[in-house]
Amino acid sequence: VFVTGFFAALFFAKIFMIIPLLMEDLYRIFHKLTSLFAPQIAKPEEKGGANLVSRKTFISQVSAGIGLLTFSGLGYGIVKGAHDYKIHRKDVSLKNLPASFKGLKIGHLSDIHSGSFWDKKAVERGVAMLMQEKPDIIFFTGDLVNSLSDEMNESYIEIFSRVKAPMGVFSILGNHDYGDYHQWPDRDIMGIGNHAHSNKSHMSPMQLANLEQLIQIHKRLGWDLLMNENRILERGTDKIALIGVENYGAKGRFARYGVLSEAYAGTEQMPVKILLSHDPSHWEAQVLKKYPDINLTFSGHTHGAQFGIETAGFKWSPIKYMYKQWAGLYQNGEQYIYVNRGFGYLGYPGRLGIRPEIGIVTLV
Repeated sequence: VFVTGFFAALFFAKIFMIIPLLMEDLYRIFHKLTSLFAPQIAKPEEKGGANLVSRKTFISQVSAGIGLLTFSGLGYGIVKGAHDYKIHRKDVSLKNLPASFKGLKIGHLSDIHSGSFWDKKAVERGVAMLMQEKPDIIFFTGDLVNSLSDEMNESYIEIFSRVKAPMGVFSILGNHDYGDYHQWPDRDIMGIGNHAHSNKSHMSPMQLANLEQLIQIHKRLGWDLLMNENRILERGTDKIALIGVENYGAKGRFARYGVLSEAYAGTEQMPVKILLSHDPSHWEAQVLKKYPDINLTFSGHTHGAQFGIETAGFKWSPIKYMYKQWAGLYQNGEQYIYVNRGFGYLGYPGRLGIRPEIGIVTLV
């Protein structure tokens, strides 16, 4: 993991170092072309070789500084940022919320990506932070692993089996959980994307076995995995619906296993409906258009790009240019979506500016 992180930091440092050097080259090319068409303009060296050398030196120093800053920042993001968990709290007011559910405290985890972990004790600390909040119910919105079920090994099963709540822990699958990004020996195609079938008919026997093993891991964790189905939650004499849909990606080539109509069936008369859907693009693609009575959606997937700026009054990440809803709470009329920034990390084994999240959402 550290080798991967080192080379990732080195790669991006070199990319950013090139920028001022490229600008200098473009300037010199422009000046050369100009001098050809306007000979009366003095060439740079005629205006003082010392100044030209000075500018070259300055540009080189700026380039080196940018590279060092980038490399140091990404290194810090691995050593410190990867497990610098932050609790994000939001209150959500839902129309027609039954009295018994007022004040319901929801814990929200997403994008664990256990195959990327490199600090077990830090992960234990993150789980302990969630449990110290004493949520009434916990939702996990997908991507337990990167591709293979055995990435959730016995030690991490033991840690995440501590995630418990009085009303239960409910989970769904994310795009990485299906094994679509792994080259299975008995399958010729990798990365099915939007052409995936909800009935899994495109999957090879080995891929199906991997998925079944992951489903069993959810059971071992004590989590109720919802695969295009729903549960009726009861508190006191009141009831609300919890709907769990499989991954449905409306952007990029992310697979569409989710069948919301199937998951929704039977909840029509419930006063409040909460949806778990891994990919937030699903919200605008289907939920807002066809299901105006789904009050609140919980998603993940974006990781907040694991890079950005987030302060009390401002947040930015490059992921915003792909996902309109990418971190935190969003509202459209009387419908809400909460997008978790993710508990783990993928690819770059760290985070810079966008900290790993433990979400706490309270219904009021």
